[in-house]
Amino acid sequence: MRWPWQPAETKTARAFTALSGLPAVQWGSRDDGALMRDGYVGNAVCHRCVRMVAETAASIPLRAAPSDLASLLQTPSPDMSGRVLLERIYTDLQLTGNAWLEAVSLPDTPRPRGLYAWPVHAARPVRNRLGQVIGHALRTVRGDRTVLPGPDGWSSVLHLKLYHPGDPGLGLSPLAAARQALDLHNGTANWAKALLDNAARPSGALVYGREGQRLSDDQFDRLKEELNRTQSGAENAGRPLLLEGGLDWRPMSLSPTEMDFRETRHAAAREIALAFGVPPMLLGIPGDNTYANYREANLAFWRMSVLPLVVRTAETLAHWLDGRFAGASLSPDLDEVPAFAAEREALWNRIGAADFLSDAEKRRLLGLPA
Repeated sequence: MRWPWQPAETKTARAFTALSGLPAVQWGSRDDGALMRDGYVGNAVCHRCVRMVAETAASIPLRAAPSDLASLLQTPSPDMSGRVLLERIYTDLQLTGNAWLEAVSLPDTPRPRGLYAWPVHAARPVRNRLGQVIGHALRTVRGDRTVLPGPDGWSSVLHLKLYHPGDPGLGLSPLAAARQALDLHNGTANWAKALLDNAARPSGALVYGREGQRLSDDQFDRLKEELNRTQSGAENAGRPLLLEGGLDWRPMSLSPTEMDFRETRHAAAREIALAFGVPPMLLGIPGDNTYANYREANLAFWRMSVLPLVVRTAETLAHWLDGRFAGASLSPDLDEVPAFAAEREALWNRIGAADFLSDAEKRRLLGLPA
């Protein structure tokens, strides 16, 4: 601490060096519109992961009972098949964590005659004063259309969602969890594109060689305008630079940190694939040796990512439709999945070799009627 009557010390220095820290990190928005724009539409890794999960899950057929429920799921609407409807549901769940399905019935028949998916950007849950979900609303050109449960407590609208610890009324998508990795991946792509536009090489510095002199404001503005017009952009790549008046061009090289952007991009892609449960090996992302071969990675993808999603969706649909189809049941038909052929063959051989089991018991273990 300095006393008021003490003179302040003054020091002179020949050179002054200014060090600046990193700017504040700015991540993208986590709302559904921004995620779909930056992820599914603007990022190839996210787009491929969503399509792989949705298309693979929709390829697993569902065993449905009773028969009229099976017919409904096979042709839920005149312009959409059951597989396309399931693919849309799985896609909505991956992108937003939510999916809405409405059952349409005729006035004289209580059982649904059609199933239609609501657009997720126009659907929302309706809550009471306590924050509890009491219905669902769909935004249309004529205003919101609210659907509440009927007198028997059954609602014609089903809200499928992935668990969200912060808001049980809405779901949390894998894309939202991968937001930071998505920003890194898109940011490195933007950096590479900017470098490519600048002749695929880093910029340099123009040095005015006359000691003790500086360019006038008019000379500086004219030089800056000339550089932007004749040297910037991919169309000017490789064009020679004409210097005059003591100017000297000093190119700048890429630092090791900048050269490491490629590995950063691969690491971000692996993290995006991790959020969706897709092994990076299936996407052709280098640097991942988690699985010994492609076959093991593919089987892990089916077992740990696709099958739990299908089973969860089938159970939710069966529980909802049981209100109109007594004894409704839905289960994935794994016998039609080629990825499980080796496991299914081993199971059949193991049960078939069990001499202490009767034929009826063997059929029951295989999921067949006795």
